[in-house]
Amino acid sequence: MLPINKHEGIVIPLDRANVDTDAIIPKQFLKTIKRTGLGKNLFYEMRYDESGKMIDNFIKNPTSFQKTITEKIIDPIAPE
Repeated sequence: MLPINKHEGIVIPLDRANVDTDAIIPKQFLKTIKRTGLGKNLFYEMRYDESGKMIDNFIKNPTSFQKTITEKIIDPIAPE
């Protein structure tokens, strides 16, 4: 496995000591083997209320972060 030497992107703080992997992408969204299209479901249960409405005060919901969290997930260790 190659080390990550350089990261380009936006860093968004998540004020939590530990994040369960099920909170990152909940299991109901892992029904694909593709590596694309998962971004819109990142932190789903923290980002949306029970009716599916976006929670305004969640750090990843402001408009400036929308493009970042809905883009496809890229393999960070793939060679350039």
